[in-house]
Amino acid sequence: MSTILGKAVFYPTLFYNVVMEKISSRCWFNRIDDTVVLGALPFKKMIPQLVNGEDIRGVVTLTEDYEMPERFVPTFEDWKQAGVDQLKISTKDFVSSPNQSELRQGVEFILRFVDNGGSVYVHCKAGRSRSATLVGCYLMSQMKWTPEQAIGFIKHKRPHVVIRTAQWRELRTYYQDNITPKQ
Repeated sequence: MSTILGKAVFYPTLFYNVVMEKISSRCWFNRIDDTVVLGALPFKKMIPQLVNGEDIRGVVTLTEDYEMPERFVPTFEDWKQAGVDQLKISTKDFVSSPNQSELRQGVEFILRFVDNGGSVYVHCKAGRSRSATLVGCYLMSQMKWTPEQAIGFIKHKRPHVVIRTAQWRELRTYYQDNITPKQ
């Protein structure tokens, strides 16, 4: 049911994001630290800006396939031609979060760029929930922060981030399983 609803509201909510970027202080993407840029669905025309302006060398996509219309969103091949690696983690919009295995996979992907240079663009449709959850796990891994500290830092950089119940649950589990000292 949630996929049907997601498909039904995809274009209206994407349009809403485009409008909000134009009429408010919202940015399409925000740099979180030296490695991570958190943002909304990138359009093909943004590839030069991201690669040249933000030094993007990796992309983590946290969307479902229907959210990636090839006519205006970069494909795996588009990123490859630009010299960018892409990790796709299929995650339902509105109600879902990447699971623990996917969060660890995403953090490991991002950490490759911490060690080797370049930046990673982490996105979902709006860059507010699914992608912010992964970035929170990355920050917890790097900074040894609590989920609240990590999300607070992200919200300072990207104020319109919204973390829902399922995402908080995954953030807290990630923290418990990967960050807190084992006794």
